[in-house]
Amino acid sequence: MDVMEAVRTRRSIGKLDGEVSDAEIRTLVEAGLCAPNHKLTNPWLFTVLRGAARERLGDFWATLLRGAELPPGVDRETFLAREARKPARAPVLLVVSARTDPDAVRAAEDFAAVSAAVQNVLLAAHALGLGAIWRTGAMAYRPEINEHLGLDPADRIVGFVYLGRPAVAAAVAPARDVDAYLRVIE
Repeated sequence: MDVMEAVRTRRSIGKLDGEVSDAEIRTLVEAGLCAPNHKLTNPWLFTVLRGAARERLGDFWATLLRGAELPPGVDRETFLAREARKPARAPVLLVVSARTDPDAVRAAEDFAAVSAAVQNVLLAAHALGLGAIWRTGAMAYRPEINEHLGLDPADRIVGFVYLGRPAVAAAVAPARDVDAYLRVIE
C-alpha cells in the first residue's frame, strides 16, 4: 500500500477484537518515532496496556468518577459500569503521551510532534491490516490518570489509541473538495 492509498483509505474503527503481536506494536511505535520533531526533543512516550491492565485502568477511572455530577435520569451504577469498560473496548490500548517543556513554544511544538506520531501509528496500523481509533475524552486530562499510568505529572496524554483486528468494515471516506479548503497566496 503506498502512502496516498493509506491516507485516503485509513478510517477509525471502533469495533476491535483479536490479537496484536509484540512485533506489530513495535512496528507501530517505530512509525510513531518517525514523526517530525522540531529541535529533536523526542517528547513522546508510548505505554501499552493489555489484559488486566486495561481493566485496572477502567476500574480506577470509574472510581474517580464516583462523585461526579450526572445529568438527571442517568443511573450512577450504569454510568460507572460503562465508563469502567471503556479501556477494554480493544485488545490493546496504546497511551501516547508528550513530555511538557516549561517553555510554552517548545511544549506546543512537542505536542504537535506527538500528534503527528499518533497519525503515523494510525497509518502504520492500517498498512498492517489492524484496526485503530484515536480517542481522548475526559480521562486524557485527569492528573490522577497520569499517576495511575506512571507518567510524569507534567506529561500530557495526546491520545488513547485502541488497537485490534477490525470487527466491522471501515466506513467509506466522503469525497472532499480540495478547493474548498485550499488558499494560495503569491
